[in-house]
This record gives sequence, C-alpha cells and structure tokens, in this order.
Amino acid sequence: MPKEFAALDRRVEGSLPVGAPGKVGVLELVLARHGGTTRVQHQRQRAPLHGYRPIHLDAKLPEMAFIFVQQFGDGFVDGDRCRIDIDCGPDSAVHVTTQTATNLYRSEANFAAQLVDLHVGRGAVLEYLPDPVVPFRGSRFYQRTRLTADPNSTVILAELLLPGRVAHGEIHAYGLYWAETEARRPDGTLLFADTLRLRPTEGEGPRSLGLLGGSDVVATLYVVTQRAPAPELVELLRHALTESEVLAGVSELPKACGVSVRLLGATSKVVGAALRTAWNEARLALLGAPAPDLRKG
Repeated sequence: MPKEFAALDRRVEGSLPVGAPGKVGVLELVLARHGGTTRVQHQRQRAPLHGYRPIHLDAKLPEMAFIFVQQFGDGFVDGDRCRIDIDCGPDSAVHVTTQTATNLYRSEANFAAQLVDLHVGRGAVLEYLPDPVVPFRGSRFYQRTRLTADPNSTVILAELLLPGRVAHGEIHAYGLYWAETEARRPDGTLLFADTLRLRPTEGEGPRSLGLLGGSDVVATLYVVTQRAPAPELVELLRHALTESEVLAGVSELPKACGVSVRLLGATSKVVGAALRTAWNEARLALLGAPAPDLRKG
C-alpha cells in the first residue's frame, strides 16, 4: 500500500472502526466450464459485497456467465476495506460488472480501499467492466487490481472515473484517488503496471496538462490477448474512435500482450460512449460478438 495511505490508516472516530463487521467486504468466486456453459463452482461473500447468481444473457456467447456485483450501503465510506477474488477456470467465459455506479463518500480520518485479484486460465475469457466511480467531496480511495492471465486467455478490463457529483458543484473536490493496475503471467512475469493518482489539492490539480489536460472524465480499457496481433488491434481501435467526442490514445502494451486505450472527455456521456465503442470493437474482433445491452438502472 502507498505510504500516503499507510499514514492515514488510523482510528475512525464516531463510526465503526476499520475491521468491524460490515466494514470488510469479501467476494470470492471460482468459475469453471461445464459442458457448453460457465458455472460458479465456489462462492463466498461477506457484507457489504454481494454477487448475484450468474445469468446467461448473450445469445452470441451463450457460454458466458454474467455476474453483477452489488455493494450494500450505496458505496464506500471511511474505513471500508473490500476484496474481490475471481478465478476463471480453463475455457470459461465470464463477464463481471456492478449493479450501478460506485460512490465514494467523504473520508474524515481514514480512507476506503478495494483490492481486486483476477485469475484467468488457459483459453478463458474475462470481461471485468464495473460501472463508473463517483468520488464525493473529501473522499479518499485506494484500489489495486491485479490480473494473472494465461498466455492463451483473453481479458478485457476497464475503469471509468467521474469528477464527482457535478450537479452538486463537486468537480474534483475529492481528497485522493489512487488506482493501480498490474498484469502478470502465471509464472510471475510482469506484463504491465499502470497507476492513476489524482490529488486535487496538489499542484495545479487534476486538470493540469500533465494529468487530465482540461478534461474532467477519464477512462481506461486494457485488452490482454494473443488472439489478434497488437498492431492490428491498435489500428482497429484508433479507427473506431476517430469520430468520438473525446481525446483518445491507443497503444500496444509491453511484451506484445495486447493494447490499452485511454480516454479523456468533458462528460460521462461522451466518455462512456467512447468506452463502449472500444469495448464493442475489441469484442467483435476477438470474440465475434458485439457488446450486449445490459439495461441497467
């Protein structure tokens, strides 16, 4: 954990302490291929995290299990600690998303944190596409996502960060947002590591040229795969995003393991649309199926 957060790991006065029941959420899922579909072999959960029974809603990919993750209480509060572990067995197909946006509430003394560990076996497909994160005024949040992907697996991973509750005048009014993503092979070989760290009170703030460059919404899509050459995926996604109302950057990931897409825009609507476009194009190229309409909300 970064030193900035270690220094904040102190008692939360006037509320449940860190580690109390309801403050430490756990969701463990093991999924495996059974016949022509993917099913849950093992599930363990502890509030405030909850995983719904998987459904199979994509007619183009009937073997894919769709799992919706819910966090009771409508978001993270000061001192929350959550952990999500998902193990996708060989030849399984899994889509994991959230029921709604993730709200980050004010942190008075401590911070909220979530650790995500994703293991994807040989021939497996995982889409991990949570809804946007909305940091409220004064919130502090640390997220670490670790991916272990077999060379013959395919993973589409995304994150979308909004500036806050814009209707309430909260635009980059949070205290600290830190999200780091790391991908490795099963033997421990590092594929890539990426960190997004935003602290509005520091320097010129998130809108500075070296960070969001005047934009308010940022999204990242990682496509880790060997199903198609990385240069071809880069060209495909660049062309697909040409007409988008965002600043878009598409580049090869190290060790020819796939591509990454970074999107910057003024509103959640335009960035969300561009993110879906990139996801849809990657899905068509790699899985032969368009992005489904999940009809949330």
